[in-house]
Amino acid sequence: MFQGLSDATLMALVGLFGGGLLGLAARLGRFCTLGAIEDVLYQHSSVRLRMWVLAIGVAVIGVHLLAGFGAVDLAETLYLSSPWSPVASIAGGLIFGYGMSIAGHCGFGALARSGGGDFRAFVIVLVMGISAYVMLSGPLASARVALISATEVNLETFSIAGVIGQIAGSGPVGPGLVIGLAISAAALASKDFLTKPATLIWSVMVGLAIVSGWWGTSAIVHSHLSALPVVSHTYSAPLGETLLYVMTSSGGGISFGVGSVLGVLAGAFAGSLIKGHFRWEACEDPRELRRQVLGAVLMGFGSVLALGCTIGQGLSAFSVLAFSAPVTFVAIFIGAAIGLRQLITGFAMS
Repeated sequence: MFQGLSDATLMALVGLFGGGLLGLAARLGRFCTLGAIEDVLYQHSSVRLRMWVLAIGVAVIGVHLLAGFGAVDLAETLYLSSPWSPVASIAGGLIFGYGMSIAGHCGFGALARSGGGDFRAFVIVLVMGISAYVMLSGPLASARVALISATEVNLETFSIAGVIGQIAGSGPVGPGLVIGLAISAAALASKDFLTKPATLIWSVMVGLAIVSGWWGTSAIVHSHLSALPVVSHTYSAPLGETLLYVMTSSGGGISFGVGSVLGVLAGAFAGSLIKGHFRWEACEDPRELRRQVLGAVLMGFGSVLALGCTIGQGLSAFSVLAFSAPVTFVAIFIGAAIGLRQLITGFAMS
């Protein structure tokens, strides 16, 4: 069935599948990072944050099971094979989190909203994609590379489970499975969460979508001896990749990231139709549009600096237990909290 397809096209199909699951989860399961942070800070509800934590736990267990069976080499995954700068993770996470809050969506959330007919979110997607490439390979690329080179840490492994395994005299698989089970148990330690079966199901689906990315791309790379990277879902640079592919497929070829972006749009569109929520929306307030554009620019810069967004670092990097994941995610949370407070209270003194 797939004979004759290029490795890049096969990668895109893997991305399309997982992206579709993520898009459905956003529309049918209300899976949203900013919404989860806002619920915790202002609604005193941890349900959507527990969705995120359970998705992380499922992804960690799934990826380390694959590693145990030899289906994925953790050392080859993007977040464990790239240089890591704690400074870049913290700075990028703070910038991204603040931008996310003032824009009203992260890159993934904006994609999901675009699939439901929201032109405001579509503007965020376009601006974030362009600004991501400004940081990735445009005028700010040299500054980004210089910062990372000057502040990167030299570690034998960038895996939390790998370090624990070295101390225990074992590999990373055992510690990874234990950590994944502990994360999942922590997420499930809430009666309110357990009484919402649909929420539980969609959390698991998100985790499996991340696992499918690592599994599928690893299988293609190893079976075809491909030089393509082993990756999973993220929505920072792939937004720019998709714009390049749509404008000129010869200038920017198809990739896992392009398939993932298109998958989220398709899944979100289907989910909005199922829920009866599809409707065209546009921005009526120039001040709101200005805020959203600024937030999108900051998200593009921050996500590339931190090597991932709420999905890239918050789920994909977490699934392989990269040191960068918890550092970046905490920074994103703090940045979002600062932005939300500015929007809601204006930093008014209590």
